[in-house]
Amino acid sequence: MKTSYPIRRVFLALLLSSAAPLCSCKTLTSQTFGDDGVRWPAFLGSGSGQQLDASKLPLEWNATSNIAWKTTLVGHGQSSPVVWGDKVFVTTVDGPNKENFHVIAIDLKTGEQKWSHAVKNSYPVKNSYYVSRSAPTPVVDANQIVTFFESGNTVALTHDGQEIWSRNLGQDNGPFVAEFGLGASPCQNDSHVFVLLEHDGPSCLIALNKKTGKTDWKADRTARRSWSSPALLNIDGTEQIVVSSAGSVDGYSAADGKLLWTLTGVGGNTGVTPIDNGDGSFLIGASGGRGGENAELAKKSNGMVKVSKDGSNWNAKLVWTNDRLSTSWASPISHKGYGYWLNTTGALFCVNLTNGETVFSQRIKQACWATPVAVGDRIYFFGKEGIVSVIAAGSEFKVLAENELFDPEQLPPESTQLEEESTEERRRASAMFSKPTVYGVAVAGNQFIARIGNQVFCVKQ
Repeated sequence: MKTSYPIRRVFLALLLSSAAPLCSCKTLTSQTFGDDGVRWPAFLGSGSGQQLDASKLPLEWNATSNIAWKTTLVGHGQSSPVVWGDKVFVTTVDGPNKENFHVIAIDLKTGEQKWSHAVKNSYPVKNSYYVSRSAPTPVVDANQIVTFFESGNTVALTHDGQEIWSRNLGQDNGPFVAEFGLGASPCQNDSHVFVLLEHDGPSCLIALNKKTGKTDWKADRTARRSWSSPALLNIDGTEQIVVSSAGSVDGYSAADGKLLWTLTGVGGNTGVTPIDNGDGSFLIGASGGRGGENAELAKKSNGMVKVSKDGSNWNAKLVWTNDRLSTSWASPISHKGYGYWLNTTGALFCVNLTNGETVFSQRIKQACWATPVAVGDRIYFFGKEGIVSVIAAGSEFKVLAENELFDPEQLPPESTQLEEESTEERRRASAMFSKPTVYGVAVAGNQFIARIGNQVFCVKQ
């Protein structure tokens, strides 16, 4: 396994830790989720089904007020927290050579750590700011939590931390040749967890049986550098795994892995997830890249895709694009007829989802790696350096609050101190990316669960 990951894009992989607007995936049934409860079961909250009330969520706070609890973690993790009932689940990696991954369960009410399960890294590499560090977000349902780590180590655990099954996907589907690491988070339905393995070698999308961990189908993909997570969408009554990644957008049958349709002519789509807009349409995002290498194609790759069926044939087309739009590590969101794109400098663009025309463009306090959370008449932007901007949803830009999530001077030190990098480029990057970063957010009833590398915060009304 080749895993020497320079920094220019590692944090695409990181970002895979992000929160998203409230998303109720209709393809997940009551068998998976049980009765109405507190849950944020996957990356971007997909399948949450929670009925949230903005008035019950905190609007204003600072680093001391409204912080219900803070929990310090061993190691460092870039994944988002997931929630089921009274537990928050997070993942980390620890050790100078990333020797051990950890799955950690936290009591939602108190912040107390309930249990921790260690997974030995099958392919240890130097722990570095250039390396994705526990980037993929787990999935959880009523029966188990399934965690996929960037080494390929995958484990299913009960809610009490007992192992159900484990797999070494790096051995079975590798070796992974990943200069910047793997980072795509899995998605799920009732019966399967869908894992996207993309790197410089033969890549694939696989369906793991939740009960046994066995691969029930595998769809081969061309080698590509991308850290985009797949999305499970219900399109015209068919469950589809939609992948927006490095030059194409593809739809696969969740039942058997058959490629149903492909949209080409896009580019720069290497870091964000397709966001469901209903009725077979979804948003895609792209960026020009640090050096502008994808600039021209990225201008044609921020917009809305529509998938429809004509007889037995599936068709996908771009309904509209807007060349002013660009993404950061955060995915665009769809909320009440408007789309919101946030770029790497913190410039926020609101567009009309009917035609893609720009409604307003304004700058907020900080750029985000976590995808915004839209609830009712509010949109929360969890800035990467801890400032949370809350704006009014709709066509008028109005800042409702600007909140401090943490005081950087009061944060606990990391358990693994990384060595100084060997080149000037790496040293500059380390100085830039060693700062505390908000990687992901979950919504659990009337509270936010946010995480940086080694700490989890609960913010409550």
